Amino acid sequence: MKATGIVRRIDELGRVVIPKEIRNTLRLKSGDPLEIFTERDELTLKKYSPIASLEQFSEGTAKSLNDLSGHLAVICDTDEVLYAAGSGKREFGGKTISKKLEKILEERKSYLANLSEGGDVVPICEESQAEITAQIIVPIVSGGDCLGAVALISTEQGAKIESSAAKLAQLSATILANQF
Repeated sequence: MKATGIVRRIDELGRVVIPKEIRNTLRLKSGDPLEIFTERDELTLKKYSPIASLEQFSEGTAKSLNDLSGHLAVICDTDEVLYAAGSGKREFGGKTISKKLEKILEERKSYLANLSEGGDVVPICEESQAEITAQIIVPIVSGGDCLGAVALISTEQGAKIESSAAKLAQLSATILANQF
């Protein structure tokens, strides 16, 4: 843990204001859930990711999606890629999602793009170097809240995400959402 040099007082209701700079750095927005941990005299706040709490289930889902579809499968929360399965998975795992993907999640609508048909593919991560040629992104929505997304990605020239693969992604997102 690194010190920020910022000191804040607790008010009479037990509240502490997290400085704007830290909220921006950690991508915390109003209404985001935080998980609270304590150890001796330390208090740790961590942005809560419901999907990350289903670690084995989400990871298994990504692997199964890859096996069944033949495409790179990605599962992310609203901040970062949690799991990726298939060739090129190292390109995505643990990286922050792109602003364009964030916008798709905010809209809570599935997004399909095939470059070979003139579609506009969306980068999954800001710092990714992968040349995506086809993709389906399906938000995971539970109780009206977007928790993340399931995506199938291809980097092969002329690739298309076929309807059966798109249905697999939609089914996986629905199953993950129903876990909440």
